[in-house]
Amino acid sequence: MPSPRTKPQPLSDSEIQQIATDIAGGRPPMVWFTSAAVGVPEGRSGKVIALGDPADGDFLQVRPTGSKDVLSFSPTEVTLTKPPRGAAGTAAQPKSTTRKESAVTQPSTVTSAAPAPAGAPTPKPPASTPEAGEPDSASRGATKQAPAANAAKPAKAAARKPKAPEVTVTLSGTADGEWSVDVVSGKKRTVRGLPVASSAVAQAAKILHPEVAEVVAGVLETLRGAQEAKVQQLQAELEEAKRLLDELSD
Repeated sequence: MPSPRTKPQPLSDSEIQQIATDIAGGRPPMVWFTSAAVGVPEGRSGKVIALGDPADGDFLQVRPTGSKDVLSFSPTEVTLTKPPRGAAGTAAQPKSTTRKESAVTQPSTVTSAAPAPAGAPTPKPPASTPEAGEPDSASRGATKQAPAANAAKPAKAAARKPKAPEVTVTLSGTADGEWSVDVVSGKKRTVRGLPVASSAVAQAAKILHPEVAEVVAGVLETLRGAQEAKVQQLQAELEEAKRLLDELSD
């Protein structure tokens, strides 16, 4: 039987730190998938787009070459070392060799039967004995089981879905009663300082939660009182200006 394949070594701390440095510099590093990668052929390349929380295990966000999806992988499933050309085909060869060895095992049991007694006629081989180039029932059973085992990896890969980016919405208000909204999707700020009317802020606060509505209502009431006082002051200044103008006209 062929020797078992060597278990891939996970990325070291220094390699993960180098990946983080490249991402911060705007240069997503190229990696290659190992035999431990699920749903992706060994030796295929991809780019690390972001790093998540190492406590999650699969914290490397990788976009495989030729795909638009970003998938999560563990440090054991990728490597920074480019595999030699043709390595994937060489690794798959031992599987077909194992099936060939199991095919020739069954006929050997027929020849190992106890010899016939002396003087007895030589028995003819049974008609059901498989020919040299024809696989027996054991070989056909092993061939049917092989596709079922190979289908397990794509099924697990289909269950893995890209992680949705986190969205942060920030509402800001000034002492003059001006409101604005900032939106951050993942690590990118998509909306910055978008003006929002006070009435819209009050309606949104009522929908969100009673405690939020109470806080926002108190802020709006304070701003309303300040604006009313400002209007009264301006009206008094306007009346004084009209009086002075009337006196100058006389």
